[in-house]
Amino acid sequence: MARDPVDRWRDLGSFIREQRSGARLSLRRLSELAGISNPYLSQIERGLRRPSADILHQIAKALRISAETLYVQAGILDPPGDDADLVTHIRADPHLAESQKQALVQIYRSFRREHDPDLGGDLDDEEAHFPGPPAGAATGSDQSGGREESPEGAAGGGR
Repeated sequence: MARDPVDRWRDLGSFIREQRSGARLSLRRLSELAGISNPYLSQIERGLRRPSADILHQIAKALRISAETLYVQAGILDPPGDDADLVTHIRADPHLAESQKQALVQIYRSFRREHDPDLGGDLDDEEAHFPGPPAGAATGSDQSGGREESPEGAAGGGR
């Protein structure tokens, strides 16, 4: 089950490169955002350097993903269970707004509880760390009064 350390660092570097590419950041820009040198980041991406947990945290922050995701990739943390892994991926997706992430996690967990009621307590405990939308926020019903579906209504609106 344990991977060769050389493969682990190479895989970590590839993962960071993929995340950087997905975020449409150049190597130089990510190095600036993370506060590390361009050559050092390049060596990390090529699997030639073993970054510390602090450096991984800086890179994760610059990529807007969870540091835990990089810690797991580096072998610093054990991978979470299936549920937590999916939730981690949803939370790490840079293409989703925070409210979208919360909605997806809540829907996923409600389906899980529906099919396995024994999971209820476990999932609820973790939801305390990832609260739902604020009170009064739209939750499934259209509270916009149809404005969102009618572009001409917004353009020709009330004036």
